Amino acid sequence: MKLICMGRNYAAHIHELANEKPDEPVVFIKPDSSILPKEQDFYIPEFSNEIHYEVEVLVKIKKVGKHIDEKFAHKYYDEIGLGIDFTARDLQSALKAKGLPWEKAKGFDGSAVIGNWFPIENFEDLSDINFSLLKNTEVVQKGNTSLMLWNIDALIAYVSRFFMLKKGDIIFTGTPAGVGKIKANDYLSGFIEDQEAFTVKIK
Repeated sequence: MKLICMGRNYAAHIHELANEKPDEPVVFIKPDSSILPKEQDFYIPEFSNEIHYEVEVLVKIKKVGKHIDEKFAHKYYDEIGLGIDFTARDLQSALKAKGLPWEKAKGFDGSAVIGNWFPIENFEDLSDINFSLLKNTEVVQKGNTSLMLWNIDALIAYVSRFFMLKKGDIIFTGTPAGVGKIKANDYLSGFIEDQEAFTVKIK
């Protein structure tokens, strides 16, 4: 099982971090050890003073695929969910400034929150899904899948050119604007439309 993550897939988020708009999807991978166990609190790691939340729509792959044509991509998943790509922003910025890989800032233990899964039949249109993240009951991120630069099927087709997709693999489809820092005792909750997908307490 692997977690395949998309960077810079929402224009407003690209702008807020002063990044360049990419010509093709930006891809990185989190190891399976990055998954935060269900019902477990997230502990801020000692190597960072600036852990940011990034809420994202998730897609669970249901069968093996390679070089998938975009028009057939919908056959490779039947559930979506919501999660958080926790990011050590200070560490990431330092690594990027040196032109170094930044897996340490993205793939550390517990950095991937994976919420509940929902059948795609629950949604009228996957390209028009509202989702949000609340921090201590305040909405801090709001997004809609219509704002993706590359939609779910396009991402699956693109990723499968480089990595064989296997049953159980999860794609993090990118985060909208509004990312921010967490601190101890914060309480995060994520929603797809009006359905709660996860809650996480920060320690």
